[in-house]
Amino acid sequence: MSDNVAASAGRYRLFGGLGSPYSNKLRAIMRYRRIPHDWILRTARNRAETEHLRPNLVPILQYPDDGSYHIDSTPLAYELEARHPGQRSIIPDDPGHAFLCHLLEDMADEWLTKAMFHYRWAYAPDIEYASLWIADDAFPDCRGAERQAMARQFAERQISRMPLVGCTPENAPIIEASFHRILALLESRVGVYDYLFGSRPSLADFGIFGQLKPLATDPTPMAIMRREAMRTESWVRQLDDASGIEGEWLAADEDLPDATMGLLRVTADCYLPFLLANAAAAGRGEQTFTTELLGQPYGQATFGYQVKCLAELRRRLAALSGEPLARTRGVLEQAGCWQALTEESK
Repeated sequence: MSDNVAASAGRYRLFGGLGSPYSNKLRAIMRYRRIPHDWILRTARNRAETEHLRPNLVPILQYPDDGSYHIDSTPLAYELEARHPGQRSIIPDDPGHAFLCHLLEDMADEWLTKAMFHYRWAYAPDIEYASLWIADDAFPDCRGAERQAMARQFAERQISRMPLVGCTPENAPIIEASFHRILALLESRVGVYDYLFGSRPSLADFGIFGQLKPLATDPTPMAIMRREAMRTESWVRQLDDASGIEGEWLAADEDLPDATMGLLRVTADCYLPFLLANAAAAGRGEQTFTTELLGQPYGQATFGYQVKCLAELRRRLAALSGEPLARTRGVLEQAGCWQALTEESK
């Protein structure tokens, strides 16, 4: 049976990389939701099939009904909600909680990912380990010197991108401090049956999981997690396949867990000021920006995608009304997020 025939037989085809946080995230979502799919490690042997996509980034999901290919893990997660309604949803039932869930997932995708990138390419043991691991996955037919050359080439390319995404020595204390804070908060909450919005995993849990999966594998952050947050490391292993988990969402009027509130405060301290500074710089047509995070200067290149992230967060918040909006406003004000999500960037 050809690949396209297999896709048309009712199973999605998910192309990804084991070192990719977003691939791990989407695969875990599909496992939890029990959506039939085939996991396809993207390698030099099959890369031509999806080479036409722009941007050409994993994960790539091929739909079973028409054979079309789609990218970007967050839109794909919502598209799967629409395509499989009522099938173990990862979006909380309460609209206010659904917004907070999206906010934390966005923070993981766009801020916690800096910790993943930083630790992987800032420390020599991690550079060696990750580059060889990724070369093994992407170029399985390479051996010996050729494998070493592929690993070195990939590492050099990634390291060259570090200033672009803010992973510089000057920013390292901020990135590492936020990583330690996130670990401490998760350690106080997560477990086989304990998640951020109830006893079932949400999109926010999967977003954080996606970034922690490689962090729990690369040598330096793995050692940190095993020293400071062993239960969280266990949770990462458990959430990789939660297809057997059943659970409930928190009721709309229940207090959010301390860990969830703490993660919202990290969002207020690090992610939202970063988004505001990026959007302001983009509005002025500037290629780089500098702001202050955790009492220290932080700078990087300006990104249009993250301007869209801020606009989408504001759009989702503006869509709330009535009692869900009132409750959500109270939570956001308590966490220090409200103003950034409601005022225009200056």
